[in-house]
Amino acid sequence: MSDNNYQIYFDCGYSKLRVAAHNKVDSNKIFYTESNFFFDHTNIDLETQKIITYLEENTKEYINGVNIMIDSPKMLSIGISISKKIDGSKLKQQDIQFLVQEAKQQVSKNYNNQSIAHIIINNYKINEVDYDYLQTEINCKIISLDIIFICLPEETIEYFKNIFYKFDISINQIICTSYAKAINYKNNFSSNKNVTFIDVGFNKTSITSFVNNKIISLSALPIGGNHITKDISKLLKIDLKQAEQLKLDLDKNKAFLDDKNYSIELLQKIIFARTEEILEMSILCIKSNLMTESHYKMILTGDGSRILDNQYKDKISFANSIDFLDETIEDICQSGFKLAMGSNKQEVVVVPKKQIKQGFFEKLFHFFK
Repeated sequence: MSDNNYQIYFDCGYSKLRVAAHNKVDSNKIFYTESNFFFDHTNIDLETQKIITYLEENTKEYINGVNIMIDSPKMLSIGISISKKIDGSKLKQQDIQFLVQEAKQQVSKNYNNQSIAHIIINNYKINEVDYDYLQTEINCKIISLDIIFICLPEETIEYFKNIFYKFDISINQIICTSYAKAINYKNNFSSNKNVTFIDVGFNKTSITSFVNNKIISLSALPIGGNHITKDISKLLKIDLKQAEQLKLDLDKNKAFLDDKNYSIELLQKIIFARTEEILEMSILCIKSNLMTESHYKMILTGDGSRILDNQYKDKISFANSIDFLDETIEDICQSGFKLAMGSNKQEVVVVPKKQIKQGFFEKLFHFFK
């Protein structure tokens, strides 16, 4: 375990790096910073180095380990139900660990290019009765678990690991950004048992769905805010940087548009056409995952959605009601920190092997207490 006084959470976005340093003793001591916006990763080493230097100067500590938050267009969630007959005795944690390990091996075998980032037990069926949490006072004859594995591509994880290794920094924990944010933001909509978060990023849109307050799926579409920028660039025949600026300052570029003989209406049409496509693709994904006709609330988040806020609701041709959640660097980094501190009680925590010297199962799992 690191002796450092600060825990570092590094949100590794594809267009920006966001970082928070949390003091382990004084919860009010937090440093936030972020990189410049980038279209590609040509200068990501330089941007990373700038942030590391900033953090070391402000925390007065040499950084040797960080927790990283990652998303990917290729990330996915895998649902598995697995059961085991018991001799009628009371359930032990080892019984659950055995089933989780069995399911984990199935996922690892069939998705060998994916790395398991999160393991969530959604349901315990004991003697054909459903429970949200493990019951240890019941004499059990058969136990069944409904488990969701949230996975990130190995190649993406290795890519970011190699960046930090260049600065002699190891990775303590890997967190799926969309999952962490959805778990955190869900608390703001506690009255809605069924809610879906559509997180529009730079090159992906992730869809995280909850039914009866339980996460049931996390899906990703290979389309995001950068596709809108590319549309503007292509149709208006301007470079990507100009297109990005036009997109972000939708109502502040009339002089530029007039000079180029373009109308604000044309710019809006380009932006909203692609946005409607993203939303329609998202709703198809939601319907295929929810498997229910129950009403659900839709929340739009992410940098790719910043061009849309409540004033443009009426200009989007979309059948479903949708709300916008404006998030900050603090919101994003705090999501990773809160998740690591145990904000989702249904999650099984994978303990880094280097930190423990215990038995076989203990090297794999422990549960939030």
